Amino acid sequence: MSGELQQLEKDALAELAAVTTEEQILAVRTKYLGRKGLLTGLLRNIAQVPDAEKPLFGKRCNEVKNSVNCKIEDALKVQLTRKREDLLLKEKIDVTLPGRVVKCGRIHPVIQVRREICAIFASFGFSIVEGPEVELDYYNFEALNIPKDHPARDMQDTFYIEENIVLRTHTSPVQVRIMEKMKPPVRILSPGRVYRPDSDVSHTPMFHQIEGLLVEKGVSFADLKGMLTAFLKKVFGRETTLRFRPSFFPFTEPSAEVDIRCVMCNGRGCRVCGQSGWLEILGSGMVDPAVFQNVGYDPEEYTGFAFGLGLERIAMLKYGISDIRLFFENDIRFLRQF
Repeated sequence: MSGELQQLEKDALAELAAVTTEEQILAVRTKYLGRKGLLTGLLRNIAQVPDAEKPLFGKRCNEVKNSVNCKIEDALKVQLTRKREDLLLKEKIDVTLPGRVVKCGRIHPVIQVRREICAIFASFGFSIVEGPEVELDYYNFEALNIPKDHPARDMQDTFYIEENIVLRTHTSPVQVRIMEKMKPPVRILSPGRVYRPDSDVSHTPMFHQIEGLLVEKGVSFADLKGMLTAFLKKVFGRETTLRFRPSFFPFTEPSAEVDIRCVMCNGRGCRVCGQSGWLEILGSGMVDPAVFQNVGYDPEEYTGFAFGLGLERIAMLKYGISDIRLFFENDIRFLRQF
């Protein structure tokens, strides 16, 4: 039995010296020291050893087991060190190579304009509010003095989801919802997406509007003109020239459209302004008393004004962009300019 034990140790160390991988080392451990290994098999036959030699045989088995196990642990450490060195070599970085440029994103020009406008009116004391894009016909039209048979509905082509449910064509419904919930004074700005079935170089089926409403006692058209003049000069520069033209909107009376001197040709006349020297910027007016009655305001006690503008149009004029569709194509070359 002693001879077999000595041969087992010799064979185990010889096999261990020949292996080159961690898997092979573990296989040697299982073969010689496992629960069904060769050393375990010898220990099970200890009954065949004379009683006088059993203590010495048991001691020798433990010595062989410890010797083989130590060699196995040493071999595993060598493999672990080699594996770590190989990984470090594989992941080695050449610090002399030029670095990779991190490409930073840009805030979309429409969002830039929206933030700028919101900041301006926030400084005027306006609160920013939002509302649903899928809207009831009542809030989108009727509460704004546009009944079902009103010809003004032809001014706004509409996406209908159901007979009385639409994709909002403007953000004015938000103003009605706010006035239903709170009493004057009211100063709100409502930015958001709106929808109309139209598509060309200056129109898209979905675009962004921002509309404002101010309701207090004693508000006049002069207040409207003063605030919009201050606003437009902040956006386009202090030297901006503007004019107010009489117009029609069902929910304001009197109504006015606001033009600025063409930023492309400085009023000389060009393709952008149709040779007129002026660019239409926004619509505005004093809130119609019928709208106040729909939300429970007393038109004899309160007056107010409202205005609305398209964010894409402001961005196009501010940055000299000729095609509105560029805003939605996600061309990184276009967006990097902003």
